[in-house]
Amino acid sequence: MNIYRLKNPSKALPILAMVVLTSVSAHATALLVGNFVAGDESVKRYNVTTGASEGDFVPNGSGGLTFPLGGAIGPDGNLYVSNSDNEDVLRYNGMTGAFIDAFVPSGSGGLEDPASLIFRNGFLYVANSSDPGAVSRFNATTGAPAGFFVTPGSGGLVDPEGMVFGPDGNLYVTNGSSVLRFNGTTGAFIDTFVAPNSGGLTNTRGIIFGHDGNLLVANFNFAGGGILRYNGTTGAFIDSFVVSGSGGLSSPRPLIFGPDSNLYVGDFGNGSVLRYNGTTGAFIDQFVPPGSGNLVGPTFLVFDPNTDGVAGVPETSSTLTFLGMSLAGLAYFARIRRAAV
Repeated sequence: MNIYRLKNPSKALPILAMVVLTSVSAHATALLVGNFVAGDESVKRYNVTTGASEGDFVPNGSGGLTFPLGGAIGPDGNLYVSNSDNEDVLRYNGMTGAFIDAFVPSGSGGLEDPASLIFRNGFLYVANSSDPGAVSRFNATTGAPAGFFVTPGSGGLVDPEGMVFGPDGNLYVTNGSSVLRFNGTTGAFIDTFVAPNSGGLTNTRGIIFGHDGNLLVANFNFAGGGILRYNGTTGAFIDSFVVSGSGGLSSPRPLIFGPDSNLYVGDFGNGSVLRYNGTTGAFIDQFVPPGSGNLVGPTFLVFDPNTDGVAGVPETSSTLTFLGMSLAGLAYFARIRRAAV
């Protein structure tokens, strides 16, 4: 008697793959945007697919918010925002936006004018956009100070608003008209990775490594800024990945790659979020049109993996998990077929 027979187990693979991809792609995220303008210092929320405004995620002034200069999703799934004017880091519920606490109290660990935030290897790294500049480090669970990772003024550091860990594991920090590189383990100064004014760089803000391994830097300039690209190994200028004025680009500040692998740019000059092809830099659209949801001055961009009150699972992890389940299912079907009598 045949208990169960799968006539052709190999045909199940495309079906299961479709289920996997549908399940993964259905996991939506929101785009959170820090907003800075007198009278509205908040975090806006936008639909990840359409860019439509979904209202304020963190209302104006919540928890004492005055200058939301940097933001990141922590390992606990909550939103952390650098509150530059009050020199602290605030924590908000990652699903509701409700204020939780001052995760890093004002001035703790030498914090001064906090900007970019990065969670990495059990620590929270915070760029101190002051003069001299520094990078402070805190316990990612408790917020307790762990000392300066990059000491004040190291390598001539001044006003570091953007930072990113590179493919080589080292830390790259914006520094006026240049980019400095620091040892990713010790924080020691290595070199000036991008020379001052290279390629027309005048005022660095957002910084990120592209899909091709090269470094992208937002050139914040009200006279007309763009996204400049530098060799990811040597720091030599390559080209303008996004030229000034493309899609109306005026003064780019934050940069982030989205779930669609495209580049999203917060345009501080026009109060918008523009989207560009992540490979070519070609303009796609005004993902968030100027002024949508009362957006005026975008300071940071974060794709929130929390949706509908459910903490999200990182896309890569969920994909591998589902694929593993699918392969296990195929093996199970094959065993049933062999055992069928």
